[in-house]
Amino acid sequence: MMLEPSIDSLQEKINSKYTLVTLSAKRARQISETKKTLVDNPKSHKYVGMALEEILEEKLTAVER
Repeated sequence: MMLEPSIDSLQEKINSKYTLVTLSAKRARQISETKKTLVDNPKSHKYVGMALEEILEEKLTAVER
């Protein structure tokens, strides 16, 4: 089974897998509480998938410190 979006396409947006996982987990928690996404009609039914779609569409980004 292929995961969408792919890890390769996500790593083009956010280089660090750790940052990708942390950001998507925090955002998934927010989506579960608010039921609102930054992407119109997300393909995924799961909150983490929705967060990853937001990252892929560059609606959600990480700020390096």
